[in-house]
Amino acid sequence: MTPEERREWLSQLELDPKAVAKDLPDLTRFMLATGVRIGEALALCWEDVDLDNGRASIRYTVVRVRGAGLQRKEPKTESGVRDLPLPSWAVEVLKRRHSIATAENRPGASPVFPDTFGGLRDPSNTRRALREARGNDGFAWVTSHVFRKTAGTVMDEAKLSARQIADQLGHAKAVNDAGRLYGSRYGVNRERRRSRRHVVRVQA
Repeated sequence: MTPEERREWLSQLELDPKAVAKDLPDLTRFMLATGVRIGEALALCWEDVDLDNGRASIRYTVVRVRGAGLQRKEPKTESGVRDLPLPSWAVEVLKRRHSIATAENRPGASPVFPDTFGGLRDPSNTRRALREARGNDGFAWVTSHVFRKTAGTVMDEAKLSARQIADQLGHAKAVNDAGRLYGSRYGVNRERRRSRRHVVRVQA
């Protein structure tokens, strides 16, 4: 998504009462800010967020287990476990949400993006809500994975290395997964030491 498309998408969501009721605007912002998978975003709990230092710890993903319902499960690979820097605007979004969670006496173990009952949210239902919100024209091509690809593209345009992009997105292979899929222009060794604080400048 281009910067203009991101602004238009978020504006469309904010004007859609159903999308607002399903908490899609802030979820979109967080996914654009971090490039996390939708299950990872929905598994994030307040105890995983460091608002003072602007970081989020990705440790789990939400999956539906037969006979047990929604569960937080560890990622399939070690690369899926990571600590991510957050842009300042995303920190402000989370601070606002944390104030609401605190006022509602929700504990640190509660999800940052909960369902209507305050529990874990179903990724499949959330994807369906996004499909409904995008409409049939204009944004019919938008899926949750587009937010992830957008974050990767922004990082690539900022000239972060393929390894840094892979680390942010939770990929094991730098060139094949991050470089090839997100348009990397360089090999894995280029600019390896650049800071990831520039990761996602998608002001929304």
